[in-house]
Formats: sequence, structure tokens, C-alpha cells
Amino acid sequence: MNHLVAPSVLAANYRNLQADFDMVNRSEADWFHVDIMDGRFVPNISFGMFIVEFMKKMAEKPLDVHLMILEPEKYIDDFRKAGADMITVHYEACPHLHRTIQQIKESGAKASVALNPHTPVSFLSEVIEDLDMVLLMSVNPGFGGQKFIYNTIPKIKQLREMCIVRNTNTLIEIDGGVGLQNAEEILRAGANVLVAGSSVFASQNPTETIAKLKVIGRGEVWV
Repeated sequence: MNHLVAPSVLAANYRNLQADFDMVNRSEADWFHVDIMDGRFVPNISFGMFIVEFMKKMAEKPLDVHLMILEPEKYIDDFRKAGADMITVHYEACPHLHRTIQQIKESGAKASVALNPHTPVSFLSEVIEDLDMVLLMSVNPGFGGQKFIYNTIPKIKQLREMCIVRNTNTLIEIDGGVGLQNAEEILRAGANVLVAGSSVFASQNPTETIAKLKVIGRGEVWV
């Protein structure tokens, strides 16, 4: 399996969202990455279930919905009904993480857990076999356009080693500051899903940028 690319619609043009969705639909991208912010877990507020439902109607590829919110368990079923194919919750926001993971799976979505930059990978050792994906934040969540935190690289390697030892097929997604300048290093470390926001939508040719992200490291990434 080659790595996946998930353009982050947080960086899209909201004055003409249909055009950006059409571009991603036609491109080599694999998913749409959708950030949900509540103004409590992170400083900003983005959008809710109604907008996700609207995006689902425009999208011809799966919606990878990242809940940067407190008490995500209250909203999992609603986001699934709105069209989420993958649902990511934050370790830091879930006091009953195993229960929340099971709730995501029972909703019919794929289950993923995100770790903030300061949170050790080892904290997922008790649930790694239950996860379809782990999202490692490579910036502090809540704002687009931040610089990649390079301490994420050893965390990717540690998480990949955990997956190998535990014999899981868990995907490793990296979100924050990802672009052509660091994608190869990220993939070599063991990641296999790249979230790209500003590096795609702010580029002169977003379709070409996505194609380049898909080619980088091909044949050299973990499966």
C-alpha cells in the first residue's frame, strides 16, 4: 500500500468551497481532512455537523473528520450521520478513551486517536490494537499554517515500532506543517497518511502539489 494524502479543508477557500472540493475530487488525493474546533479544547471555532453534511454531498472521497473538541463522545453519532468515514478524537479530551473508541466503531466509522505534541506515544499502548489510525499532531492544534515540530519524527518511529511489535495494521497520520519540504522524512520515519493544508491550497497548482506528495517516497514507506 502506498501512502495516503488528505488535503485539509481548513485551508480551503470558503468563498468557493465547491471549486476546491471539485479540485480534490479530480486529484490524486485519497481523503478530505476535516478539522472540527470547539473554541474550548482549542482556541478557534471551525464548523459543525451541518457543514460536514454539506461537505459530504460535495465529496467523492472519504471524509477524515478530526474532532478537536471536548466531550467528543456526545457528538460522535451526529458526525457519523453527517458523513464522517473516519473519526479522530484526542487522547487529551477522553477520560474514558477505550469506551469512546468502541463508540466510534459501533457508529460504523473507522476509529482514530490523536496525540498533541507533548503527549507520549506510549500512552496508547493499551488501545493500539483497537485503532484503525493514530494521528500525531506535528503542530499545536487550533491554527493552520504553523511550522512542523521536528520532534514528531522520533515519535513516528516509536509508534511504528509499537505497531510492528503488536502486529497491528494501524495507519499513522501526520497533521501540521506537512509539505513537499518534509514529506519524505515523515514517510521514511514510518507514517503513511499525510494531512496537507496550506501546502496544497496555498500553492500555485494544488493538483500538482497533491500529485508530488503522492509520489514522494513511493516504494519506500511502511505498509
